[in-house]
Amino acid sequence: MPLDEDAVESLYREHGTALRRFVLSASRDPQLAEDVVQETVLRVWQQAPDINGSIRSYLYRTARNIMIDNYRRAQRRPAETLEGEPSRQAGVMERVDGLLNRVLIEEALLRLSKEHRDVLVALHYSRFTVNEAAAQLNIPSGTVKSRAYYAVRALRTILDEMGVEP
Repeated sequence: MPLDEDAVESLYREHGTALRRFVLSASRDPQLAEDVVQETVLRVWQQAPDINGSIRSYLYRTARNIMIDNYRRAQRRPAETLEGEPSRQAGVMERVDGLLNRVLIEEALLRLSKEHRDVLVALHYSRFTVNEAAAQLNIPSGTVKSRAYYAVRALRTILDEMGVEP
């Protein structure tokens, strides 16, 4: 038979702070601590056990059991999805999109001729100027410009074939 509301309120008032400190010492998460305290008081209220010893030790034992149950439950279940956290989900999606774009660009670059790929890598990834790229690749600067122009056109065609939209 459940306890009456006055008894529960008294229980919470007398032991809630100490119980919260106990849970915080184990979890370091204030929200989790509050949840465990509320669950502990709720269980005591619903079960109304016959307590022969200290009520506080009974509350600590109940809270400890709840924390262990929560830990075991978390270990059994797969990581939670990001639903309900739009800003975090958007950040993750941006990173995934960035990674996917990088993979697609790398694949497209591998389809280019070596000469075109070398020029694009020198100009866009190594951030060389035209003259620096020419010196690095040991070709005239006019050739670097010409190859870069045709390499970008070929890269666009390859990306179109792959279904990548700008």
